[in-house]
Amino acid sequence: MFSLAHALTGLFWLGALLLMLGLARRASLWRQGQAATVPLSGLIAMPKRYFVDLHHVVAKDPFIARAHVATAGGAVLLLLLAGVNYGLMLYQGWLDALVLAAAVLMFGGAMMVRARRKNPPARLSKGPWNRLPKSLLAFSVGAGLAALLTLAGPATGTALAQGLSLLVLALMVWGGAELALGIGMGGPMKHAVAGLLHLAFHPRPERFRGKRSTGLIPLKLVDKDYGVEKPKDFAWNRLLSFDACVQCGKCEAACPAYAAGQPLNPKKLIQDMVTGLASGDGQGYAGNPHPGQPLKGGDANQPILAGLLAPETLWSCTTCRACVQECPMLIEHVDTVISLRRNVTLTSGVVPNKGGEALENLRNTDTVGGFPLAARYHWAVDLNVPVLKPGECTDWLLLAGEGAFEMRYQRALRSLIKVLHAAGLKVAVLGAAERDCGDLARRLGDEATFQRLAKENIATLAQYRFKHIVTPDPHVFHCLKNEYSAFGGVYDVQHHSQLIDSLLKAGAVPLKPAAGDVPRTTYHDPCYLGRYNGDTDAPRNVFKGIGIKVVEMERSGLQSRCCGWGGGASFTDIPGKKRIPDMRMDDIRETGAERVAVACPNCTAMLEGVVGQRPDVVELAELVAEQLAV
Repeated sequence: MFSLAHALTGLFWLGALLLMLGLARRASLWRQGQAATVPLSGLIAMPKRYFVDLHHVVAKDPFIARAHVATAGGAVLLLLLAGVNYGLMLYQGWLDALVLAAAVLMFGGAMMVRARRKNPPARLSKGPWNRLPKSLLAFSVGAGLAALLTLAGPATGTALAQGLSLLVLALMVWGGAELALGIGMGGPMKHAVAGLLHLAFHPRPERFRGKRSTGLIPLKLVDKDYGVEKPKDFAWNRLLSFDACVQCGKCEAACPAYAAGQPLNPKKLIQDMVTGLASGDGQGYAGNPHPGQPLKGGDANQPILAGLLAPETLWSCTTCRACVQECPMLIEHVDTVISLRRNVTLTSGVVPNKGGEALENLRNTDTVGGFPLAARYHWAVDLNVPVLKPGECTDWLLLAGEGAFEMRYQRALRSLIKVLHAAGLKVAVLGAAERDCGDLARRLGDEATFQRLAKENIATLAQYRFKHIVTPDPHVFHCLKNEYSAFGGVYDVQHHSQLIDSLLKAGAVPLKPAAGDVPRTTYHDPCYLGRYNGDTDAPRNVFKGIGIKVVEMERSGLQSRCCGWGGGASFTDIPGKKRIPDMRMDDIRETGAERVAVACPNCTAMLEGVVGQRPDVVELAELVAEQLAV
């Protein structure tokens, strides 16, 4: 005859030992990575990050949020109470009662998880993840029975009680093994610990300070830092972040490249990195693969593109951050892609299709299209826009970006100038002194060209006096606002939608009386204005200010679908089953809109490139200019 209470004590400490050994093994894998400066204050902030920051994202799916709170909350509470009562051998009845309550809470959450798994979305990984609800249920039932039996007291000596005690131990071993062994062996529950540590040592801690952290960390090129070739080239906390993935597939469902049938699945991409981290063969992965790409094995000491990823997978990404926006574990997929691209571009220079040509143009002409810099503002010759000279001063400096070379977007730029002049603003341009901002070079991995352009642009801007910068290009806006600061370039920069919004609110733009019959209009959010910079309101405020009611697409705002240009995807042009701009135009057609408003030169080009019958593509500034009273 044995004592259940003492058996539970032994089981608790055995599980704790196995858990620590597993964590040590996993930590040894993370330590393969490079050094990273991570403030220890993250450990103190971890509860807030877990209960507030993380669940703010998880709450987008209320059912799963409730299931996670019940399951994880019940399990953590149960383990803490069991540790006190059985681990410390207190054996107090009132603690058994609390253990029972925690077990009931965990059981309820596990039943919700089980219900989800009966009819799962296609994005969810299967295999071991389908086993998880059963393991959680076994552990919660075992813990609940254990609490009941120890509360029963003298009755535990009967043969029935002894049999139930053995059942309790079997259930708890079954469920406890999922956590105790899953950490070290890479099972589904490794995310429970890796996820918490990932929040504590997150590569972008600014995300927990109410800021959007989207600027890339510059490479130290003088130290021959050429990005990531092998898994061990990642910083150790990046390797840790890969283990935090719960394979929910929300990134997969949001990815425009995956939806287009291009060979990229962001969930599989992260799991490829886990495979390289643990030197596995990747065959344990039970989710959707990269479209058109078979499963591949790998080794942590081999180049990632040699064994883990096909090059086409790497170049399919539009860097739109839809995956990052939806990830409940706050994993940074795009940073991973850019780190790998940097190594390929800087060491081999092999960029597919028109990507290599675009980079060559940037290196030789400081423009993506290979245009003469002096031609950038030919469209403004009759608009009385002064070209600023060194030492001269203006209130607003307009940086038009690469769109200024395209005839279609020149119409939008002319409209913008008319609106700004109508508002009485003092505006000037740089003329031939304006180079490309370098965004495309950086997204395609050519960090050397980006850094050269950034430093030269900062030096150029230092020669002029201006109060503010305005640009209609979200990529230029993002670079000046979030990327140049690492090189000393700090400016008051506004996207033109933000400036026009403020002018309309101040009553500075003379408008015609609102028209009664306005064409049905929808709006496409640029990724680099919305997800990268968090502004989805300014353009909508502009439309409202000129009497246009926007008919929203199902995917709009921070959940908007990419147009397909970003990250150089329109240049690398990896084929799929569909084109991303065609899919976005389908989204637009579903609203019944007669026209779609845009606020980015690249979105304009991509959507206007859709063939067949479609709504008109109209730039935000053009819509405002139509309503000017002068």
